[in-house]
Amino acid sequence: MRAPDFWQRRRDWRSLLLSPAATAYGWAARCRARTAQPWTATVPVICIGNLVAGGAGKTPVALSIMAMLQRQGIAAHFLTRGHGGKLTGPVRVDPGAHGAADVGDEPLLLAEAAPTWVAGDRVAGARAAIAAGAKAIIMDDGFQNPSLAKNLSLIVVDGGYGFGNGLLLPAGPLRETVAEGLAHAQAVVLIGEDRTGAAAQVGNALPILRARLTPAPESDPGGTDLSGRRVLAFAGIGRPEKFFESLREAGAEIAESKPFPDHHPYGAAEIDAILQQARDAGLLPVTTRKDWVRLPPGRRDGIAVLDIALTWQDEAALTALLTGLFTAEQGDA
Repeated sequence: MRAPDFWQRRRDWRSLLLSPAATAYGWAARCRARTAQPWTATVPVICIGNLVAGGAGKTPVALSIMAMLQRQGIAAHFLTRGHGGKLTGPVRVDPGAHGAADVGDEPLLLAEAAPTWVAGDRVAGARAAIAAGAKAIIMDDGFQNPSLAKNLSLIVVDGGYGFGNGLLLPAGPLRETVAEGLAHAQAVVLIGEDRTGAAAQVGNALPILRARLTPAPESDPGGTDLSGRRVLAFAGIGRPEKFFESLREAGAEIAESKPFPDHHPYGAAEIDAILQQARDAGLLPVTTRKDWVRLPPGRRDGIAVLDIALTWQDEAALTALLTGLFTAEQGDA
């Protein structure tokens, strides 16, 4: 789905109309959390979550933390629900055998970096990962899922979107109130320029780890330099505008842009039309890595990919959180 525009406005008649449903949603979520009996894993569980529906940048954060753990020699595995995939798991993702229709797009990206498990039942997924040798688990979602106890929870916030209009679904984008979310997390990761005052809303409740997304040096599978190129940009992510901004930062000139809903399943005819439009206008078609894995395999040739990298403003602060987590584990042992 694509987030409705009124989710970003404080006062809107549609939010008012939906406020009773939002109240019911919040009540149901709180009841679920209160009655849950979380299972505690035998290895540290790190949860990368967000408070709003749609993308905030969880996957780049999860990949960055995985790289940090790998540099420390910690054999961590990813655990995710696999949004958009038909397999409920637990199943270990095999990029050579699974497609986005099987496990979703994000698990395919995660599996390129480390063992990745898709499981609708997070406890079953965690058990499978531990049985396969995981010494830590990184959840790329599941912040509001109370079934599995977390040792460290990070709330990812898109600086350009913040917490939207501050209202619960469906009146706004929030899965739980900001105060409730902050109460069961250890830090906030604020990505990009804070254009909505999110940091002020967090206040002194939690440490804020600032980071930014930048175009990676290897911008696409073919190594295409996008600087100065006229492109037709398309993306089906939480906020396609973020991708378009990254393209401009990479020096590309966006002649045409096509936003799609998050996790959009591209059809062959749809991609053929995009490729034809790009050829007719002399443009280079370009998309995100997350979109690229959802393209029909026979329609990927000629489509460039802009890869991104996450840069931490103070990586030492994050390192301290992780070090404390594993130091505590060793002390308990």
